[in-house]
Amino acid sequence: MPLLDPKTWQSRTLAGAEYAVTEPATGETLATVTLAAAEDIATAARDARAAQAEWAKAPHFVRAAVLRKAGDLFAAHADELREWIVRESGSIPGKADFELHVAAQECYEAAALASRPTGQILPSEAPRLSYTRRVPVGVVGVISPFNAPLILSIRSVAPALALGNGVVLKPDPRTAVCGGLALAAVFAEAGLPDGLLHILPGGAEVGQALVADPHVPVISFTGSTAAGRAVGEAAGRLLKRAHLELGGNSALIVLEDADIDAVISTAAWGSFFHQGQICMTTGRHLVHASLYEEYVERLAAKADSLAVGDPHREQVHLGPIIDSAQLAKIQGLVESSTARGAKLAAGGTHEKLFYRPTVLAGVDDSTPAYAEEVFGPVAPVRSFSTADEAAALASAGPYGLSLGIVTRDTARGLDLAERIPTGIAHINDQTVNDEAVAPFGGIAASGTGARFGGEANLEAFTDVRWTTVRGDVAPYPF
Repeated sequence: MPLLDPKTWQSRTLAGAEYAVTEPATGETLATVTLAAAEDIATAARDARAAQAEWAKAPHFVRAAVLRKAGDLFAAHADELREWIVRESGSIPGKADFELHVAAQECYEAAALASRPTGQILPSEAPRLSYTRRVPVGVVGVISPFNAPLILSIRSVAPALALGNGVVLKPDPRTAVCGGLALAAVFAEAGLPDGLLHILPGGAEVGQALVADPHVPVISFTGSTAAGRAVGEAAGRLLKRAHLELGGNSALIVLEDADIDAVISTAAWGSFFHQGQICMTTGRHLVHASLYEEYVERLAAKADSLAVGDPHREQVHLGPIIDSAQLAKIQGLVESSTARGAKLAAGGTHEKLFYRPTVLAGVDDSTPAYAEEVFGPVAPVRSFSTADEAAALASAGPYGLSLGIVTRDTARGLDLAERIPTGIAHINDQTVNDEAVAPFGGIAASGTGARFGGEANLEAFTDVRWTTVRGDVAPYPF
């Protein structure tokens, strides 16, 4: 029996318009969903708060069992969910499988949170028991994007639920199914009580209402830096916590002792995986001058060898860009870059939404595709002469998400990484990595720091309460 039934997948009647869920590769309508309107947020948040009170009282093993079952269901329904991720988000099957694997692991890790020690016994000057404990915040608002829709929803939803909260999730309408309704179906089958998880796909006005709602004290947002600034500003005015995972323009540094035969595959993956539509994508290739010419030539050859097409019907390396607006942004950045002197070593062309993996050489600070986050399959390559210069180049710009360094001398790589401010660093790997057990997040324009994995999830989705207990009523001098 299918997990996702279009006749029943939206249990709540929403006030927004009908929306056609479209396959980017073909333009075909896959399904129709009803979008939320801003007024739907208040009802969902109120209902989630009401249901959350009993859920928070549930024994830890009850919450953990629901999360473990949800993890199992992502594996049990992998074929069906994989097809949705491939067709709705334009992912190749391997990327869809990665999302499903991470989704299951996020649920298993979240299940373990339910029984984690959540407090401390404190010393006290008075004759009393003094302790802290972590308590659920109540309702968590989650706003997730289109690019890795399942992962970027579940990594907030799962730990928030495990820790005793309700959740209102606003997925991107372009991936309303695999980034939203699929989660609702999985958790319903896993036995999550009614009213705890609400899926409200919608536009910016729905997200604004979610941030503003008084029943939602914590917002978990993943998206662009521009949108994240607006979310953070609005949340700050309301004295709410906003966990922001934003954009990036991550650097891959290739030192002079790097194995050029090995690094090209790593470099191509960093820039071209999922058409470059990942916040951690390698947006700047910084290559030692002694390797630069060969690196550009070989990366361009690799780009030219990659197949681009419909990932549902063909075996390809890259699928479609999510929509025409995003494709126009990519094309505009590439064209303005070549107009300013960058050399087009590979790609730069497209057919419909299928954009060829692109390599740009001869870039500098004024090259738009080097200076800005492209969010497309574009690899700008720049040379450096010294480690100091590489550190300065990698540190420049507003972002601080991920970093890759390739060298045969790992101690040197670690030393160089210490000089470059980022939330994530990988030695002898590219910039796109994610594990459910690892903290994830960026600094500066890339976000407000690590907020996923273990302790980070506890801090994100609970409050600390101080409690004292005395045997007798405390005496006071008046």
